[in-house]
Amino acid sequence: MAQVQLADGALNYQLDGPEGAPVLVLSNSLGTDLHMWDTQVPAFAAHFRVLRYDTRGHGGSLVTAGPYSIEQLGHDVLALLDALKIERAHFCGLSMGGLIGQWLGINASERLNRLIVCNTAAKIGSPDTWNPRIEMVLRDGKEAMVGLRDASIERWFTPAYASTNPDQAKRITDMLAATSPQGYAANCGAVRDADFRDQLGEIKTPLLVISGSHDAVTPPVGGLFIQENVEGAEYAEFHAAHLSNVEVGEPFSRRVIDFLLAR
Repeated sequence: MAQVQLADGALNYQLDGPEGAPVLVLSNSLGTDLHMWDTQVPAFAAHFRVLRYDTRGHGGSLVTAGPYSIEQLGHDVLALLDALKIERAHFCGLSMGGLIGQWLGINASERLNRLIVCNTAAKIGSPDTWNPRIEMVLRDGKEAMVGLRDASIERWFTPAYASTNPDQAKRITDMLAATSPQGYAANCGAVRDADFRDQLGEIKTPLLVISGSHDAVTPPVGGLFIQENVEGAEYAEFHAAHLSNVEVGEPFSRRVIDFLLAR
């Protein structure tokens, strides 16, 4: 693990794969950390210099006063690239990470080679969904995070996967219980306020959209909306719930690699 210093604190990151290879940035979902990508790293690192980081408010990264915005989180990515002297990179983000990817595609396409957004939407939920959760987390702190962890298994994974892979499901959902309540609530605000539905046409970076057919958090209709509104975008759908990269594993990794290596 390593850190770069931003203007207001440190961003935690990890690099894997050969120096000199094209860089692939991986962006975590709300309530996880960079280890949500552990399943993918061996396959990705065979082709790319893999740059994982903990989004502000998560893992070992800075926790600052919220609410955050997706623009702010996007600028954190650009600051990370600048600090590591990376001019251009591929970017793959899931859920909240997918919102960050959309912002980068709209506002910083000159820094991107190819873009993958997974289990996400141009707008996720409504204030009626997010505001009570923010209030609960800020009120109840770690107790609320434990409750969210226990409820997340059925949102993040299909019942079949959770029952046959309990250790893996626990490893991922424990990340949520370990997340800073202040950081989590601040990121909920960023997701609540993000809405790229009218800006998707500005994305000119080659784009792959991935959905999970059993994803109740960001159903496939949201991924299809992105694909239909970005010229030339590709679409893939897997038998999975919200964390398709974890649940599907190798087929997910292969689809991403094929897209990134395509001529």
